Amino acid sequence: MDVGYAAAGSLAAQLADPRVLAVFGFGEQAPVVDDPRWLRVPLQPLLADAPIEVWRSDAPVTHGRDGAIAWTSDGRLLFGAIEVDEPDAGIEAAATQAYARIAAFVAASGTPHLLRMWNYMDAITLGEGDDERYRRFCVGRADGLDLVDAQRLPAATAIGRCDGRRRLQVYWLAAREPGAPVENPRQVSAWRYPRQYGPQSPSFARAMLPAAGAAVPLLVSGTAAIVGHASQHGGSVQHQVDETLANIDSLVGAARARRPSLPPALGAASPLKVYVRDPADAPAIAAQLQRRLDPSVPRLLLHAQVCRRELLVEIDGAHGEPATA
Repeated sequence: MDVGYAAAGSLAAQLADPRVLAVFGFGEQAPVVDDPRWLRVPLQPLLADAPIEVWRSDAPVTHGRDGAIAWTSDGRLLFGAIEVDEPDAGIEAAATQAYARIAAFVAASGTPHLLRMWNYMDAITLGEGDDERYRRFCVGRADGLDLVDAQRLPAATAIGRCDGRRRLQVYWLAAREPGAPVENPRQVSAWRYPRQYGPQSPSFARAMLPAAGAAVPLLVSGTAAIVGHASQHGGSVQHQVDETLANIDSLVGAARARRPSLPPALGAASPLKVYVRDPADAPAIAAQLQRRLDPSVPRLLLHAQVCRRELLVEIDGAHGEPATA
């Protein structure tokens, strides 16, 4: 599966391709399209015209809807998406409902192994102590997913929307064969976080290395300026960018120990999504990325809230092997 960005004007051509697994549009300007492969992500792009994100298989796909779930599959990989309005019980109940539905759907499919999850919710850090919305989401996610073995958790991102709409959006990639979770030697595994971060540790791996032969890139979870389990460089967006990139480099190194064919540095096959808490920081973040990354690295900056109030930026993405002629 190839992951990359394309011009928004190419949407019709992308959806006409029978190998396209999923296409994502960002922000209010993204059109409404009745196709299970198309998902509008309500995070507003920053700095430039927004591209669309395209996942392309090397085989034809089938697609459809199963109740609230939109899905696409090539027989080896499955893209799925669900949106759940928060009931009176709030984000915890919405997360439990969404993840229970996802777990049942994936288990009944021919692609039962979750590789990667994205979670977008409004006001992620609203509330104090254990009543914070992200902490309640973590409780609901764990209840719905009901995974006994923490070392089988998928890679994931959890990000706050800024639109005031209390709706949880989750999308995912699953596979016929299990992947290998990758942890960061510089960080405590999220599922081992101490109690100070909430009653339920976050349920995700730092990255996922799909099965050999799956032709899927390394899938990097939402990554921020955290060393051990503590946030770093409060108030300095440039230093947070540097620490985040150090963590991504560490993940790539850990993945290369298992798959040496992965390139040692991010490049053209390493599309990144950069989540920016304060839009006023976007120029400084873009400039720091320009200094630190190879110019070929595709990147999209989005206005979003990170799951810790002191964190100003988070980055996720994919890291692929060089294309062969």
